[in-house]
Amino acid sequence: MHVQGGSAIRRPLIVLAVCAVAAMGYLARDFLIPTAGAVVLALILTPVANGLERLRLPPTAAAGASVVLLALGLAALLAISIPALTNWLDQGPFLTYTMERKLEGLRKSLAVVQEVSKQVEQATAAATPAPETAKPPATVVVRDGSLLTDLASTTPIVLLQIGYAGVLAFMLLAHRNTSRRQIMRIPAAFNTRVRLARVMRDINERVGHYLFSLALIYTGVAAVATVALAVLGFPNAIVWGALMGIASFVPFIGPTVMIVVVAGVALLTFDDWMRIIAVPAVLLVIHFTESQFITPLFVSRRCALNTVAVFASIALLGWMWGPIGAVVAVPLLILLSTIAAHLPSLRWLEMLLSDDRPVSAKLARKPSLASATRPPARPAPQTQTQRQPRRRFAAAK
Repeated sequence: MHVQGGSAIRRPLIVLAVCAVAAMGYLARDFLIPTAGAVVLALILTPVANGLERLRLPPTAAAGASVVLLALGLAALLAISIPALTNWLDQGPFLTYTMERKLEGLRKSLAVVQEVSKQVEQATAAATPAPETAKPPATVVVRDGSLLTDLASTTPIVLLQIGYAGVLAFMLLAHRNTSRRQIMRIPAAFNTRVRLARVMRDINERVGHYLFSLALIYTGVAAVATVALAVLGFPNAIVWGALMGIASFVPFIGPTVMIVVVAGVALLTFDDWMRIIAVPAVLLVIHFTESQFITPLFVSRRCALNTVAVFASIALLGWMWGPIGAVVAVPLLILLSTIAAHLPSLRWLEMLLSDDRPVSAKLARKPSLASATRPPARPAPQTQTQRQPRRRFAAAK
């Protein structure tokens, strides 16, 4: 077989490498999920840590303060949402009865359709009698364990993963400048160091600023949704508004699921159909305004990704890693696109992940790094032997 430039064996090796990485990502998900979450948290909190360092705080103190502020915010959200969730669990039978009562009219209208379909099935069965077969014996499935047993077995693992992610995010923030300098010392060639410096700069700008901008935008979404739900008299408006902001981190899927869930809660809570329809309608208007006007105005210049690639990555990582994978899918995709923009061998991947224009065309317009240009070499001082011909020429004149 004629092999030209190793291309015949390189492509199968690339396919095998991608399959091996996907298999390793699925098998090691208990370790990779908190690791990816810590990296995303560190990138989100990098602007906060930089702002605290401008206030003359040491890097370690700035990183610790950033992580503590985030932990306090999540703890406050849990403290508010846990009583509401407990109340919903206690009222489970009453909520089920309320749902059945409100859907009674819809069930009556569907009963007519079921009756017609049953008559059609009976007529078809009478026309073509089926052979008599012995009915299989009924089987009883006994499930070992209960909900409390599952919670007791999974809670320590979840707490360990949360603690590991918090500590890793703190270490990444505290030692980010030192790690950057150490990475810059790895390549020996000057051109490789320049390319590596550009990659780290663009990762910080695209991923870090992208996530921080989204965090600010979705915080505003949570605040507006909370106010709107409180005005409509929705119970626990702050909890549902915060969940709407968190769900917005998952494009396409998160806001849709949250609007459907809130619509179901409104159906259980209110008796007036105008308010039942107004609650999901208000959230839909908020999401439409954010996704079509606000986010493209502040984020689209830094996040130039293909919509199909974004949806596929969310579906894949959501299947492999669960909800955390769906949240970190877009940041990891931007990270991969930024690295591919600086490597000529990965230009095909950049073209697949980018939108109408590749990312490298946008990055090429940025000013070069200060270290990318060598200082001009000074002329070497003339020696005594180089000066002698001039003196002899002057003496001859």
